[in-house]
Amino acid sequence: MDGDYIIGGAFFIHYNTQALEHNYTTMPEPLRCTGRIHSRELRFSRAMIFAIEEINNSSKLLPGIRLGYQIHDSCSAVPMAVKVAFQLTNGLDHVFYTGDNCSQSGMVMAVVGDSGSTSSISMSRITGSFTIPQVSHFATCACLSNKQQYPNFFRTIPSDQFQAIALAKLVKQFGWTWIGAVRSDSDYGNNGMASFLKAAYKEGICVEYSESFYRTHPRSRIQRVADVIRRSTAMVVVAFASFGEMTLLMEELSREPSPPRQWIGSEGWVTDPDMLRFTLCVGAIGFGIPRSVIPGLRDFLLDLSPTEVVASQILTEFWEDAFNCSLGKSAVTDKRLCDGSEDIKKLQSPYTDTSQLRITNMVYKAVYAVAHAIHNAVCQETNSTTQCDKLSRIESKQVLTQLKKVNFSQNGYHVSFDANGDPVATYELVNWQKGKSGSLEFVTVGYYDASLPDGQEFHIYKDMTWMEERTQVPVSVCSDSCPPGTHKVLQKGKPICCYDCIPCAEGEISNTTDSTDCFLCPKEFWPNADRDTCFPKPVEFLSFSEVLGIILALFSVCGACLAVIITAVFFHHRTSPIVRANNSELSFLLLFSLTLCFLCSLTFIGAPSEWSCMLRHTAFGITFVLCISCVLGKTIVVLMAFKATLPGSNIMKWFGPLQQRLTVVSFTLIQVLICTVWLVVSPPFPMKNLTTYKDRIILECALGSALGFWAVLGYIGLLAVFCFVLAVLARKLPDNFNEAKFITFSMLIFCAVWITFIPAYVSSPGKFTVAVEIFAILKLEASSFGPILCIFAPKCFIILFKPEMNTKKHLMGKSKN
Repeated sequence: MDGDYIIGGAFFIHYNTQALEHNYTTMPEPLRCTGRIHSRELRFSRAMIFAIEEINNSSKLLPGIRLGYQIHDSCSAVPMAVKVAFQLTNGLDHVFYTGDNCSQSGMVMAVVGDSGSTSSISMSRITGSFTIPQVSHFATCACLSNKQQYPNFFRTIPSDQFQAIALAKLVKQFGWTWIGAVRSDSDYGNNGMASFLKAAYKEGICVEYSESFYRTHPRSRIQRVADVIRRSTAMVVVAFASFGEMTLLMEELSREPSPPRQWIGSEGWVTDPDMLRFTLCVGAIGFGIPRSVIPGLRDFLLDLSPTEVVASQILTEFWEDAFNCSLGKSAVTDKRLCDGSEDIKKLQSPYTDTSQLRITNMVYKAVYAVAHAIHNAVCQETNSTTQCDKLSRIESKQVLTQLKKVNFSQNGYHVSFDANGDPVATYELVNWQKGKSGSLEFVTVGYYDASLPDGQEFHIYKDMTWMEERTQVPVSVCSDSCPPGTHKVLQKGKPICCYDCIPCAEGEISNTTDSTDCFLCPKEFWPNADRDTCFPKPVEFLSFSEVLGIILALFSVCGACLAVIITAVFFHHRTSPIVRANNSELSFLLLFSLTLCFLCSLTFIGAPSEWSCMLRHTAFGITFVLCISCVLGKTIVVLMAFKATLPGSNIMKWFGPLQQRLTVVSFTLIQVLICTVWLVVSPPFPMKNLTTYKDRIILECALGSALGFWAVLGYIGLLAVFCFVLAVLARKLPDNFNEAKFITFSMLIFCAVWITFIPAYVSSPGKFTVAVEIFAILKLEASSFGPILCIFAPKCFIILFKPEMNTKKHLMGKSKN
């Protein structure tokens, strides 16, 4: 249609071109589009005409100026798109103008189209050379945002850069980390998939395979892609392809039963009504351009008079294909003649379906954007009125300049372009669901708005249907998630989504799903059985409440009570001959020291404290030295007593009661001095033992100065050896109550216990060190107390039950019995 200013248009009304054979002897035939008409694209072209007629009838936009149009079928082929671009630049005139304005003679002011990225790129290379602005309604390749290469390109549909990010977030939203990928082998598919894979990698998504194909490829190539999909383990397939490629792929997959797959689609095919015939895609989801309403468009599409149809070759072809009849001369022998009963209002076709106006609205907005740019170039506002000069000749570069500035709303749809010629990215999340009639239909279940803050762009507000009409989200992972307590170890030679779940090492936990590593618990904490939480380590010490502590405490108390009972008996009969004859003073002191030794072991039971640590070792050392000093004193007394019976010996005057006391006190004071130095220099202190056992804390007393500890033990051992040597020398002295035999036996056991105690003490861990120490104390006590008990027990028996034996005559051995 002619007009004051012409707008060009390019659409994929057909999807194939006629194959030509060149013999290079005659001029090649012109390119022609063939195949079946794509009704949806026909609707796009008619929507452009509708928008232009609406603008021509407007009193606000371009008043008094009439827009015309040239609309071409680029048939989704680059050669045809290039031809269309040249026709739009030069016009259809066969006359060559030689004047100054020859290049402007047939040039359009702007171009709306094309419907694909590859063809739009080809057209932009040509139209850009003449600064003719191009506004596409369906070319989404992110590459077209490059203003250095495509300075004249604009679009009303969002760039694939936004869609790729949205698709990656969609896949991540449902926990799919193992997917397949197919794409059109074109600028749209290759660039879109590259952007998606980059975004998917950032989201931790792995791709099992990535296949490309094009509708002009041989069938064997498409069969190979279908076989890859059938054999794959990924349940989810992301398809970044156009309608033409997806139709061929679905037809191939439909020939042989294919395992169910969850299809994720780009807007290039996921909202195309012609795709709904493939039921194997039930449950498919993807992003589509938001639905819209264009008042009056449906009536315009259905208002096709027979005259108008016959006058247009495209409309004639559409009519004959839709109603399977022929119009006049174009009749085909196997078709009936159209008799006028055909009613387009009853036709079920993508052409007449205006319930899902998505891309159609992009065409509508593109036409209005061009009209506003022309309006701003030729019209002026004067006193609230608009004056337009239709006689002024403007150049396309003026329209290009004004197109960058357009900012308006039409029917509630905002139109503006950023510095890259792109609009704000908003998408609807579309789900293929079966309706009540059993046929597939598009259902909007959510939306994506790239202008919202990070993390808030994505929103789902309806239930979704998945593959095979399932209600549960399908699972598509290479490896199942690693539960807390394990960590991921990558499988050799496979993507990062393929891994084994390895339990955390001892002392380590992981408290998140799919953890890449485990981390150590703090020093005083230890993992639970599942190794997903750190708990405080149990604290252990020899307590009065446990069985071992109770047994040791009872044994200590019983020993101390026995010593006290013997002391009480001896004290009550202290004047009797049997008590007086056995050095009663040393005997009482020995019984007192034994009582302290037994009670001393109680300091080793209970939680260590600063005072108990200092007390337990020093009290142990001092009381034991006191005990051995008493035994040593009694041994010396026995030796001296029998030496004194030799003629001329007065040795007993040098070892009387005073000397005996001094001996015991002197030996004991030496130990007191050693303990005092130990406590002053580096005393024992309570500590938490974290090294002996990894899973528990042992409360124990650190020695402080090891030299002090071993000095205390060494001194006790030295006295024991000295006492043992003296006891051996006195073991055969005659007497009814010769204690030297028992002292020898006592010291022999004493030394044996000491020899076994030291390595056992050093090697026993934790609270068992304390137990070994107490057992050693009790053994040491028993080693001394046993023989003494052999001395005291008979004496107690005589005192209590055989008083007639408690006489001086009996002690002197003069009794007959």
